[in-house]
Formats: sequence, C-alpha cells, structure tokens
Amino acid sequence: MAEFKPLDLEDRDLFLNYIGNYEFNTYEYSFLTLYFWRRMCQVEYAIIDDALIIKKTEKKPGSFFMQPIRYKDLKKTVHTLIKIKNKDSNFKSLFREIEFSFLNKLIETFGTDICICEDINNFDYIYDSKELINLAGQKFHQKKNHYNRFVRTYNYEVKDISEKGVASDCVEFAYKWFESNGGNDYQLSYELEGIEDVMKYYDILNIKGIAVYIQDKIAGFTLGEIVNDKMGIVHVEKANPEYNGIYAFINNTMAKTYFSNVRYINRQEDLGIKGLRKAKRSYNPVILEKKYIVDIKLDI
Repeated sequence: MAEFKPLDLEDRDLFLNYIGNYEFNTYEYSFLTLYFWRRMCQVEYAIIDDALIIKKTEKKPGSFFMQPIRYKDLKKTVHTLIKIKNKDSNFKSLFREIEFSFLNKLIETFGTDICICEDINNFDYIYDSKELINLAGQKFHQKKNHYNRFVRTYNYEVKDISEKGVASDCVEFAYKWFESNGGNDYQLSYELEGIEDVMKYYDILNIKGIAVYIQDKIAGFTLGEIVNDKMGIVHVEKANPEYNGIYAFINNTMAKTYFSNVRYINRQEDLGIKGLRKAKRSYNPVILEKKYIVDIKLDI
C-alpha cells in the first residue's frame, strides 16, 4: 500500500515537475496553495502508478483525494485509490476539488457507478484582468468611486513585499487583523499560520505582493502568484477598513502591478459566506469555475 508523506517546502520541485504549465482553472493545485494550507488540510502526497496523488484530511469533509496528476491508466489508478479509501474510515468521499474536465474522464471510465455533487460553496471566481485594471463602464462605477476616494483622501505609499521590512510588516498586520476579527476563527487561525509560513520564503515560492502604507504605517497588503501565462491567483488580501476604499485600491493596484500580462485573475471561492459571496460577485466574474465531489461505488 502506498505511503503518504506530509507536504513540505522541499517537495516544491517535484510538484512543479508534475504540474508543469499549470493546466488547471482552479487554484487548489498550485504548490503555493497546498503549502499555505498544508496544516489545516493535512496535505499529504504519494506517487502511485507514476501519478502524483494528493490527499487531504479536513475537519468537516474528512479525508479525500484531489484529482490524480499525470496518471497513465486512470482505471487502474482509481481502483488503487478506492482500495485505500475502503481501509480508512476518515474518507467520506473519494474525490473533492476536481474540475469538470477530469469529471468527464471519470464518467467516461466508470459510467453509472459514479455519484456526483456540485461543491457550490467552493466554486472559483475568475475575473478578466483588464477589467480589474481599468474599472471601466457602469458595472465598475462603484469600485472606481471607491478607488478614487482612497487616492484623493489619503497620503499613501505602495511597497513591494521584497522591500526591506515589508514582509515582516505584513505578518504583524495579519496578526492584528486576526485579533480585530475575533481571534478565534478556526480557518482564519490557519490562514494566519500560512501567511507567516510563506512570507519566510516568499522569494523561493515566487510570491507576488504589495503593501499599502498610510503615514508610514501599514494599512493593508495582498499576496498572489502567476501560475502560467494565462492566470494569476490572489491568495491573501487584508486591509484596515477604516480607510475608505482601501480594498478597491489594493485590488486594482495588485492587478496593475503583477497581473497585466495574464488574461485571468482567480480570487478563489466564497465558502458559502454571504458577505464574501456578495463582495466577489460585485467585481463581475467572467467565469465561475465549478468543482465537484465524487464517489465511485465499486466492490474492490
């Protein structure tokens, strides 16, 4: 039986070799994402039948596999994964976080033995980068007003996270943001750990990011990455809401600074949180990338 290994920074080259030019539309398969959330999701991996198999174990959904990467024989690989699942009571479903293209391959291979559920709270919001940069037209009128209000009102400075002291300022700000938002949320506590982790190695992980300072004091920051020539991903966006328009300013400035040469910007899911869903929809996504939960009923 395959032995799964907890994900670590030293695994980055292996993952990049398997993932290649990032042919996914969702954000979960980037190494940065997996490393960022490795503790909360208990991310582990193994090489099975020459395919990269990623296993997660989360609080509510339990254990599950992500879609296999660079498999040779889908049927054989899936049969192996079903055997692993059947011996582990933590599994509630075989696959989660799978994209439509892989779902189709499962349907072609296993037909009516598949149980499928749309994971609607985890659909990814994907935006046209030019729209987020230009904020043109009536549909972005309110965002443009927020941006302009911020620019007119505050004496601000934008710094890159690679500048001296900025990364540590971002971590310190993240701690304060966490405390001001209750300081006891399960997922936010892991997010805070993730921010601290990745900021130690932002150069190795090729993280892009900016911080906004007002009167020499950090007021917000954002972190992201470019996964291929078509898409960038925003991983973190934190700000002090007392500064009117700061979120619109950070969003736009990050897009201008790092995402002008990619077509799409993935800003992840809304987790079923009404306020977050409203905020993400207000930026007019051009794609709502579906993700699926799948189980396969076979006696193996």
